[in-house]
Amino acid sequence: MSGTDGPTGDAGAASDRPRDMPIVDVVELQQTACALAGSELYGVILEAMADDIRSGGPCADILGPWTANALADAIPLRFLAAAHRIVLDGRAPDLARFYPSAGGAETGDPVPAFLDVVDTHRAEIVAGMHLGVQTNEVGRAASLVGAFHVAATRSGWPLRTLEVGASGGLLLRWDKYRYESGALRWGADEGLTFTDPWTTAPPSLSASVTVAERMGCDINPIDVTTDAGVLALRGFLWPDQLQRRARLDAAIDIARRFPARIEQADAGEWVERQLADEHHGSATVVYHSIVLQYLPRESFLRMRTAIEAAGARATPSAPVFWLRMEPAGDVADVRLRSWPGDTDELLATTGYHGPPVTWLA
Repeated sequence: MSGTDGPTGDAGAASDRPRDMPIVDVVELQQTACALAGSELYGVILEAMADDIRSGGPCADILGPWTANALADAIPLRFLAAAHRIVLDGRAPDLARFYPSAGGAETGDPVPAFLDVVDTHRAEIVAGMHLGVQTNEVGRAASLVGAFHVAATRSGWPLRTLEVGASGGLLLRWDKYRYESGALRWGADEGLTFTDPWTTAPPSLSASVTVAERMGCDINPIDVTTDAGVLALRGFLWPDQLQRRARLDAAIDIARRFPARIEQADAGEWVERQLADEHHGSATVVYHSIVLQYLPRESFLRMRTAIEAAGARATPSAPVFWLRMEPAGDVADVRLRSWPGDTDELLATTGYHGPPVTWLA
């Protein structure tokens, strides 16, 4: 589940979400989001998709059944990802010429080639619409790393990290990546480095941080050790953002060398189970990034209740932290709620894909 590039989200809860917005309006909102996030290619294609919907073309037929909750479920991105996977699989050479992710470099009009793929591969795109958006955006590690250090420094304990909506688990390996800014050097040198991700002075990363346990859950985990899993994650990336692709590929290589446990489970049930017992001698950090908009309200409430109950039982030898990176307008907030004491802080603001990160704490 981890991560979306959609225009929606909720900084506080998975609450009331628009369910019946006209699909053309959702597509136009996604077009704006892509343009703001630097994807000119998808901006052009989404504009054409909106025009095709208005004219009753094949895009309208495919998207018609997906109007309910289309905004929160990032339905336009499911459509684009299904087409992108066909390109990456080598079966759409005309469109591939416009997709840098497939080696393309043409700068003309990609719309005729895109609509031809939609028409030719309609059945496959319809089937692909059932795969929920999972970018497992690796750049968010740079947004979260400072908060993990805050938890470790304040508690003095090794971290027990529990990720909700872990997808392929790439953010479970945040300590296997390297972070550099000026004289600052922290993290493992395993093949993925974030250079100057902060717009302000970076957080203190000098503390000795040990990850004693790393686990995650997802309603539909992606296995990054398989070709199908890799294709799924690559397909969700925007084809003209090659830096994201490079980070993804490096993180997949690291994930294959450093296993982590990911369970297929509902977020509420899983968190409740993981927090049922106290874990003395470690700091438990429940975290998620751009996930709340996907959670059914019942699941979110069950998760929050479990975290708050565990927080109420927390002691200095078994502290609990709730780390959230969730949308707050044009940026995402990085917030850390801590027990014992029940304090909640805004530590940073960040882009939806990670850097740039403005550290505030």
